[in-house]
Amino acid sequence: MKAVVLGAAGGIGQPLSLLLKSNPLVTELGLYDIVNAPGVAVDLSHIATPAKVEGYLPADDGLKKVLTGADVVVIPAGIPRKPGMTRDDLFKINAGIVRDLATGIATTAPKAFVLVISNPVNSTVPIVAEVFKKHGVFDPKRLFGVCTLDVVRASTFVSEILGDRSLATSIKIPVVGGHSGVTIVPLLSQSTHPIPSSISSSTIDTVINRIQFGGDEIVKAKDGAGSATLSMAFAGAEFVGKVLRAKGGEKGIVAPTFVNLIADAEGGAKLKAELGAEVEYFSAPVELGVEGVYKINGLGTISDSEKKLIQVAVPELITNIEKGVSFVGAPKL
Repeated sequence: MKAVVLGAAGGIGQPLSLLLKSNPLVTELGLYDIVNAPGVAVDLSHIATPAKVEGYLPADDGLKKVLTGADVVVIPAGIPRKPGMTRDDLFKINAGIVRDLATGIATTAPKAFVLVISNPVNSTVPIVAEVFKKHGVFDPKRLFGVCTLDVVRASTFVSEILGDRSLATSIKIPVVGGHSGVTIVPLLSQSTHPIPSSISSSTIDTVINRIQFGGDEIVKAKDGAGSATLSMAFAGAEFVGKVLRAKGGEKGIVAPTFVNLIADAEGGAKLKAELGAEVEYFSAPVELGVEGVYKINGLGTISDSEKKLIQVAVPELITNIEKGVSFVGAPKL
């Protein structure tokens, strides 16, 4: 398996590359960035794991070289959030970066699985899709928005209110919708470790808000020096690992991820009916297979309060998606 990281020298890219170098399923690791990628590659190449590592810069067709033969491409490239900046504020800069990288993938590795981390994911995933459509290579089964950090946060924060951090690795909570603010909808009612009725509704509301806006907590704590990098790298590597396992033939792997609902026409149609809205992309529990998306699962039984959260999320999500689609359709300045 050849995994490629685009933006490998950045705050997410470096720890993500380290974690992928440690994954025994990765036999070749390609790193690309506008600076420092060859140095990161040499550093990682000294680690005693089987994966061969090579790093490339834009010069001398570096993007084409790194993407040649790629099975999985992960995109954490872009600028980080700064204090007071929302994910949507990142749009103008990161959208252009993702568009150009997507063009490289479309022309060099159109069959690769593409995992988008670059924010705002609700808009950048549609950007990649629209670029692929322009090149006639769009396969919705192979395009994923990485929302795993929302799931990781949900498990962590719920373990805290349950008073046992050791549960964080075993608690499973679906998080649906999108990957920014109110579009993030944690389905706490479906937690594998039920939340006792003794825990107040205000505490639960606080946890939901923290899951939705956990990135702001990190931006503030880093005092302008960065955003969620280490936790995002951990979450990203976890999702990449699941994709690699599924691509290798392992069955029954389910992970929430932001996908185009036509990737599974039947499951997508059922989910749209549940949502009561014509939304093109949505983060839902997706069963992964050797071709990518195998099955999109529905919401299941959710509480009235969760239904209200989804009603708030969907209009915002539709706006975010349209922003990404429009960006690719607009003429470049």
